[in-house]
Amino acid sequence: MLSTENLGTLFTNARTHNVWQDKPVTDAQLHQIYDLMKWGPTSANTSPARIVFVRSEAEKEKLVACVGPGNVDKTRSAPVTAIIGMDMEFYEKLPQLFPHADARAWFLGNQPMIDATAFRNSSLQGAYFIVAARAVGLDCGAMSGFDAEKVNAAFFAGTKVKANFLCNLGYGDVEKLFPRSPRLAFDEACKIV
Repeated sequence: MLSTENLGTLFTNARTHNVWQDKPVTDAQLHQIYDLMKWGPTSANTSPARIVFVRSEAEKEKLVACVGPGNVDKTRSAPVTAIIGMDMEFYEKLPQLFPHADARAWFLGNQPMIDATAFRNSSLQGAYFIVAARAVGLDCGAMSGFDAEKVNAAFFAGTKVKANFLCNLGYGDVEKLFPRSPRLAFDEACKIV
């Protein structure tokens, strides 16, 4: 079992940040995040998440043009914004990722299954991404307030990857946090049957 302190880092004390310190995120940290998150389970090891780490000023401005008004400042000021995408042809990697069965054949010609699998599993991987970022000492600010078609055109043109959500990364300014929002109690959200 993880210590209370480690659980706090990953969950109970971790917060969604909107204001960032002027402190860089290193390439090594970005590699660490991916090298941790990739081990999280996905159905049939589909691993559809594809990530673009947006750091340069020019690329940030392209991204800022795609986000809603409430996300402009936080995206512009974050040291890095990760675009968590989903490869809509993830099944082409299944001979490599799931070699003990012809899993690729399960998806060919079944667009509803492709869409559901890509979205569900890239979302799972996005959650692993957030936990991994926290584990390497970074704060996160996940966002869905953006124009996906604009993001796809700006960052995934000519590919089969589509944007799922955005996640700002860096060192959050704890002085600028909103009060912690409540969560549902176990009995409000769960049932043991």
